[in-house]
Amino acid sequence: MRWLDHREPVPESLRGAVVALGNFDGFHKGHQAVAGEAIRWAREEGRPSIVATFDPHPVRFFKPDAEPFRLTTLEQRQELYLEAGATAMLVLHFDKALASTTAEDFIGDLLAKHLGVAGVVTGEDFTFGKARGGNAQVLAEVGAQHEIRARTIGPVGDSDEVISSSRIREALRNGDPQEAARLLTRPFAIRGIVEHGDKRGREIGYPTANLSIESYLRPKFGVYAVTGRILATGQELKGAANIGIRPQFSPPKELLEPYFFDFSGNLYGQEVEVSFHHFLRQEAKFETMDALMEQIDRDCEKAAQILA
Repeated sequence: MRWLDHREPVPESLRGAVVALGNFDGFHKGHQAVAGEAIRWAREEGRPSIVATFDPHPVRFFKPDAEPFRLTTLEQRQELYLEAGATAMLVLHFDKALASTTAEDFIGDLLAKHLGVAGVVTGEDFTFGKARGGNAQVLAEVGAQHEIRARTIGPVGDSDEVISSSRIREALRNGDPQEAARLLTRPFAIRGIVEHGDKRGREIGYPTANLSIESYLRPKFGVYAVTGRILATGQELKGAANIGIRPQFSPPKELLEPYFFDFSGNLYGQEVEVSFHHFLRQEAKFETMDALMEQIDRDCEKAAQILA
């Protein structure tokens, strides 16, 4: 799958594409509906299909001190878009130049001239351009002047409530990964490189794979039943993981620490994706190491039952 940068020339073979335009961070059911329409439309007309995404998220550009809220990395998004059937992913690098681009110039200069877009699909509430000066109506009217056709997809909801990234983030912060997975159509997953730690887990008989949380959304801190995937080999693993600041140890440090059952290999330096399935308990500090080990035993037993 091609990975396009909006600041670079677009290959001739990808001009005339139908583009799904949005943030698509979570790529939840609503995002999938927008991308799915673009992909179907492109296939009907024998055109390439492109799913666009902004990086960094515009909120991060305007509010650099905002708490971490990312649901996926660009690499994860690329895999999701490919699985959906898109030809390419377009990364719109949100910087000062893009933030100051008017809606009319975004359509005429970027979409029409630079990318050579034939059609665009957005959600009905999508806004773009300087001071959010563009919306679905502007895209349709100005796009028509540049021979760009536009379609919109209405909100996708359940139980009279719209599915949104905000709902997913709320579910994760509340310790409800099952609800997040239902809205996403897959478990929320954090991907990272396994780092060397202080070997505390190894000392108590539960060696963990230490992963930095980086700019991912922080789900409710605590212990979860998880699955893991080693990206280099595709090997699937089951386990229990603590995500949080490790109150038992000093100094406090935010980490994701999965312990994988029945695995004894070396994961240092490997890229692993950890998917959250069930919240087991909150983080806690125990009076003794023996008490901690007994609780970890119970955590692992419960996680194994849930994942069986």
